[in-house]
Amino acid sequence: MVAKFCKTIIKDTKSNKNGQKQKNIKNHLPIINYIIIFAQKNTHIGMNTTDQTTQQIERTIKKIAQKFHNSEDTSALTDIHLRVSQDSGELLAFDDENNEITRCVIEQWIDNKDEDFYDSVTVILRNILNKNHDIIDNLGILKPFGFVLEDDDNENIAELYLADDDTIIIGDDLMQDMDNDLDTFLDNLLKEN
Repeated sequence: MVAKFCKTIIKDTKSNKNGQKQKNIKNHLPIINYIIIFAQKNTHIGMNTTDQTTQQIERTIKKIAQKFHNSEDTSALTDIHLRVSQDSGELLAFDDENNEITRCVIEQWIDNKDEDFYDSVTVILRNILNKNHDIIDNLGILKPFGFVLEDDDNENIAELYLADDDTIIIGDDLMQDMDNDLDTFLDNLLKEN
């Protein structure tokens, strides 16, 4: 699908004053962004997400939203840290000063021994955070702020979401299947200019 789309964009040309054909990639950036977001929502690696897991994570997001409701007094956080325990299945949310915001236990994650556990959790959390962007983008927190995934040892694993009006995070997991198509697209675009 991506390859077919890229070929269509490359064929899309317009003439300049000299009658030469030139590419106008700026017109296609919204479509490229849409494809990236579409691929992110449809990228699954590792474990499948149960409805119960999705509901528990969404409930956690809503609890965060209750603590940081949109008001005149905005908080000056830089990140909300989501800490996931592979052994206990706990999902904990902390502010910058390591104060707990909320917690829940994701039953599907209890005693999960998958080697790619954190990669899978990263994709799951990104998808659910993106799905709930209306709630997140309206939190009473001064923008920009982000959601960061951490492991049991408080080590940063991944940037999950950035609440900013102009920036989108694109992770390696998203690009793994689109890399070659987009590289080919860019090469062909540059050759024809």
